Amino acid sequence: MRVGIIGHEGLSEITEMLVRGEMWQLVTVFGSYELIGVTCLREGPETWFAQAVLDHGGKVEVIVSASAGRAGAFAGPGSRTRQRLLNEANAVHRLAPVELGGFGDDTCRALVGMVDEVIAVWDGRPGSEAAEVVAAARRAGLYVQVVWPDGCASSE
Repeated sequence: MRVGIIGHEGLSEITEMLVRGEMWQLVTVFGSYELIGVTCLREGPETWFAQAVLDHGGKVEVIVSASAGRAGAFAGPGSRTRQRLLNEANAVHRLAPVELGGFGDDTCRALVGMVDEVIAVWDGRPGSEAAEVVAAARRAGLYVQVVWPDGCASSE
């Protein structure tokens, strides 16, 4: 089962704890042999998910946007963790620039096209990238599991 992840960044410590707990429950529903987590490895829920998949014995695939690929995939806070997870990935999908016929920076379309279902760490409000991915996944007929336990707060 190929499961994608999208989520708000910049979440509080309490929100991280709540989300990690629920995410672990979702990941362990699958047999480790059948689980492939697909992520862009953004800071927060996307890296937590990748680590949970690996801890459960599943495999991880990473999507790298065209601009991130040109700039060097990861920089800033959490870059060591994200680089380690990138190195542990089974596959890295580097998106080609739009001018070469690729998706460019449209990781939303790439993610939705590569998975069977999506986990969205999302507060349900419109206007965020998470909202765009959820809408695209639902239009594509994918199952979407929204993770937003009581007590969570978003800075977005």
